[in-house]
Amino acid sequence: MTFDDFHFNEQLSDSLYYMGFKKATPIQEQTIPIILAGHDVLATAQTGTGKTAAFMLPVLNKLAEKHSKHINTLIVVPTRELALQIDQQIQGFAYYVETSSIAIYGGGDGAEFNEQRKAIENGVNIIVATPGKLISHLNMGYVDLSHLQHFILDEADRMLDMGFSDDIKKIIKYLPTKRQNLMFSATMPPTIHKLTKQLLNNPKEVKIAISKPAAGVKQEVFQVYDNQKIPLINWLVSHRRHYQSILIFTSTKKMVSEIVRGLKTNKIAAQGISSDLNQKEREQVLLDFRSKKTKILVATDVLSRGIDIKDINLIINFEVPSDAEDYVHRIGRTARADTKGEAITLVNKDDAYKMIRIERLIDQKVEIIPLDKSLGEAPDFTKKSAPGRNNKKYNSKNRGKKTNYKPNNNRGKGKPRGKSFKSK
Repeated sequence: MTFDDFHFNEQLSDSLYYMGFKKATPIQEQTIPIILAGHDVLATAQTGTGKTAAFMLPVLNKLAEKHSKHINTLIVVPTRELALQIDQQIQGFAYYVETSSIAIYGGGDGAEFNEQRKAIENGVNIIVATPGKLISHLNMGYVDLSHLQHFILDEADRMLDMGFSDDIKKIIKYLPTKRQNLMFSATMPPTIHKLTKQLLNNPKEVKIAISKPAAGVKQEVFQVYDNQKIPLINWLVSHRRHYQSILIFTSTKKMVSEIVRGLKTNKIAAQGISSDLNQKEREQVLLDFRSKKTKILVATDVLSRGIDIKDINLIINFEVPSDAEDYVHRIGRTARADTKGEAITLVNKDDAYKMIRIERLIDQKVEIIPLDKSLGEAPDFTKKSAPGRNNKKYNSKNRGKKTNYKPNNNRGKGKPRGKSFKSK
C-alpha cells in the first residue's frame, strides 16, 4: 500500500513526496484509516515500525484540511529524546502544511522554560511533552486545552515502567471529555490494560508482530569473561572496519564512562551519553553521532526507544539486558525500514540464562561466535547447561506437561558458523 492510497491533503502529500515516503509500513497501513475515521486506537508495535508517521499523518491531514489557532494535539512521551525526535519528524511531515509544534521537556534552564511558555501562549497546534514538564506548565494556568482534538500516548509501557502513571492521570484531568485518544505501546502488560479502560473509548486494536527483531538484523553472541569485554569491542572495531556507525548499550552510567575511556585508550573515537549530561550536551552528542562525526556512541537504556538515527550498522549489548523485551528494543536501533544491520551481545556466566530467555522470546537461537585467540581463552557455557536448559519442564506453569520448546540441533550443518546456545 502506498501513501497515495490514503488520499491525503495535497500539501501533506507534497511533504511526503519530498521526504521520499512511498510505501506504508504495516502499522501505518492498518492504523491510519482508523484514525482518519475518528476512532480511538490501541496499537501494539515495536520501535522502528513507523509508529510516529502512523499517528501523526492522520492528525496533520486534519489540520491541513481545517487550520486551527488552538492546541489541537497533545503527545505525551517518556523521554526528552523521544519528544525532540517526534517534534523533528512533525516538522518534516508538515513542511508544506500550515501548522506549528513544540517539544516540551525538562533538563533546561529558566530561559528555556520561558521560551516554552511564550510559544504556548502565542498559539501552537501540536505539543510533544514529557509528563513532568507538561504538568509544570499546566499548573501555571496558561495552557488552554479546551479545543484539544487528539490525545496521544507514545511508548505507554515505558512511561508506566518509569513511574509516570500518576502524572498521566493528572494530565487527563485537564483534557476535554470529547477527544480522540491514541495509545501506542511496544508491549501490553496488565498495567496497560488498566490505563486503557480509563483513557480509551471503544478503541480499535491494532497488533503488529511484537517482540520479534527485524528480519534484517544479524544476531551474534560472544561468550566472554568481564575483563574481555572492552578488549573485544576494540578488536571488533579494528577488524570489522565496514562498520561506520556503532551504538553500544550498557545498563549503568558508570559503565558508559568506563567503556568510552577504554576505547579512547586505544585511540578509538567514542562519545558517551547518559543523564549525567545536560540537555545541550546530549543534543550535541546525538548531532555528532547522527552526522557521522562520531563513529561510536555509548548509551544507557534511556535511548533504546528514544533515538532515531538512520544507518546504524552495529548494536553492541555490553551486557545482556535483564528484561528480554529490552533486548528487542535495543537491537531495534539497527536494520530499520528494511535495511540490514548487526547486533552483537557479550554474555558472561551470570548473563547466560538471560540470553536463553531472550531466545525463547524471539523464538530463535542466536549464533555463538568463537572468540579470537588474541583475546584469550573464552568461557563455554554450553558445557554445563544453565538451570532449566535441558529440562523441558523449565516453566513452572508447564510443569508435568509437554512443551513445544525444541532445541535447534540442525544448526551447524553446511558451512560452519560457530556454536549456538543449544542443549548438549
